[in-house]
Amino acid sequence: MARELVLYCDESDISGRHFANFYGGLLVESRHLAEVEERILARREALRLRDEVKWQKISETYAPKYAELMDAVFDLAEEGKLKLRVMFTQNYFSATGLSSEQRENAFFLLYYQFVKHAFGLRHAGLPGARTRLRLLFDQLPDTQDKREAFKGYIAGLNRWHGFQQAGIVLPPDAIGEVDSKQHALLQCIDVVLGAMQFRLNDKHKEKPPGARRRGKRTIAKERVYKHILARVRRIYPGFNIGISTSMRGDYANRWHDPYRHWLFVSSNSQVRPEFGKHKKK
Repeated sequence: MARELVLYCDESDISGRHFANFYGGLLVESRHLAEVEERILARREALRLRDEVKWQKISETYAPKYAELMDAVFDLAEEGKLKLRVMFTQNYFSATGLSSEQRENAFFLLYYQFVKHAFGLRHAGLPGARTRLRLLFDQLPDTQDKREAFKGYIAGLNRWHGFQQAGIVLPPDAIGEVDSKQHALLQCIDVVLGAMQFRLNDKHKEKPPGARRRGKRTIAKERVYKHILARVRRIYPGFNIGISTSMRGDYANRWHDPYRHWLFVSSNSQVRPEFGKHKKK
């Protein structure tokens, strides 16, 4: 059986107070896929999480259950059976010189960069072997024409020298959209993405209008975020969620690492001090 990589992709928070354009992915080799899905589904069943798992659903009651589910995800990551990536932009850096078309299609252009680079797929090849890539996007939020144009653009990665040198093949019929309600792995990405944008955009500090204290749901979400961070830091002590993860002198670690963050900064960006996270009000 030919080697196959299955990449699930999701997105969250196009805009945010400090950080925006969050993209997340979970990659599994097909030889591990059945085991990964079975273990995630078994943990969900044991926790009685039978409805769709989503960051926004976290409450005081469900926080411990979500934390346990994330343990199952990160156990698999530590065992080398799945990889997780998160990409985002920072409002402090603003791209300049963009055409109106580029601004209009910014969502898809950033998504393309995420697929192309976040997992280091150019380093994923095996000597003398071909590797088939399958892409499963959570339902894309735009018109049918734009979504199909994006998929065609993604299929163009077959012509990229990085894929060709690694023996990566991405058939057009292997690029699809799915309903996250039917895919437990996509739901797990949603929780990880939600946790990171929650903390990076200081949502853990929010209080209901007129209240002196934070709401119970905010406290519950912070608890899940801290649990996820603890699992990440078990892999990388001192992990900083707001910067790109170090490659530690080897670009191939973009592929090898079980978990990574990528702060995307355009080569033609300029600093906007007014969006500095620690700017005094």
